Amino acid sequence: MAHIHKEFLIDNSPENVWEALRDVGAVHRRLAPGFVTDTRMEADTRIVTFANGFVAHELIVDIDDAARRVAYAVVGGSLAPKHHHASMQVLTATDGGSRFVWTVDVTPGELADSIREMVEKGAHVMQDALTAAPDRTDS
Repeated sequence: MAHIHKEFLIDNSPENVWEALRDVGAVHRRLAPGFVTDTRMEADTRIVTFANGFVAHELIVDIDDAARRVAYAVVGGSLAPKHHHASMQVLTATDGGSRFVWTVDVTPGELADSIREMVEKGAHVMQDALTAAPDRTDS
């Protein structure tokens, strides 16, 4: 099993970042525009299409408003991991901005490099998109 862990800071309030993250059907518009080109929901499964053509069927396991955490598992699509579980969480950074924590556990381990590369690219896109998003706490 491979474990991937990515943390980054976002110059925006945790409330505003959480609002975008918890909108699980709008990843292509709010969270990772350009990196994700389409998102649609089929019951509790999110179908995510990435710019590289990869499609992931992600079971939404939990949306936890108190912890500001979304958990999901890849259950189908272009890549067929034996096991995949991931979570994204928004925490308050020391400066009042946001600390974004993304963790992924996946088997087989041979998939780790390609998933790690996607996490790195996705993190940069999300950091830019979420920093540019209006901070509604300043209104």
